[in-house]
Amino acid sequence: MTRIDNRKSDQLRDIKITRDFTMYADGSVLIEAGNTKVICTAMIEEKVPPFLRGQNKGWITAEYNMLPSATHTRKTREMSRGKADGRNVEIQRLIGRALRSVVDLEKLGERTVWIDCDVIQADGGTRTASITGAFIALIDAFSKLKAKNMIDSIPLKTYVAAVSVGISNQEPLLDLCYLEDSNAEVDMNVVMTETGEIIEIQGTGEERPFKKDEFAKLMELAELGIEKLIKIQKDNSDSIII
Repeated sequence: MTRIDNRKSDQLRDIKITRDFTMYADGSVLIEAGNTKVICTAMIEEKVPPFLRGQNKGWITAEYNMLPSATHTRKTREMSRGKADGRNVEIQRLIGRALRSVVDLEKLGERTVWIDCDVIQADGGTRTASITGAFIALIDAFSKLKAKNMIDSIPLKTYVAAVSVGISNQEPLLDLCYLEDSNAEVDMNVVMTETGEIIEIQGTGEERPFKKDEFAKLMELAELGIEKLIKIQKDNSDSIII
């Protein structure tokens, strides 16, 4: 099968990481996965939500949005509609869950890290790129805390990344662009740690049910892709954890 961009079935799109992309955030990354581009920032507040006060542990929360010009047709801003976009809410909860799962919240102390993922150009895989890029921003934010002696050690347990996989024309594919995703028979997003532990799987038979052996093949592709993404994370971040 010839893919739209001539990649092999098990090949990631070209990944580019630009750190310190903005001035004011504690950690900021522009991640580019093919034509998908997401700005991921991490900003630290010296307080926690009311339900965590007095427990000597921190919190990680995320917000996700797309610029109006990120897609082929203009996407209306949430404030113009007067209500939250359900898709955005679902994605930002996924990002928050993924990052919290690898953070030692007690070592963080009573602080909140706000992760903001803003899609400036969308060509599939925006939620997975957001998780992968936000983790690097999180490393940089924690590094600044440690440099100021505000924490004793980087409160991360392991690396985490995410990737999409799917089946199109009976062919399992890694890292789908928009056209591949929109025509896929089966579509999955996988979040996984460096050691292969699964944090979340979002899988759907878009056009048909899928079999256990197809699921196994997709998971093999996802694990391969996440292994490569974590190597990219390590190459584009300070070697300070694990």
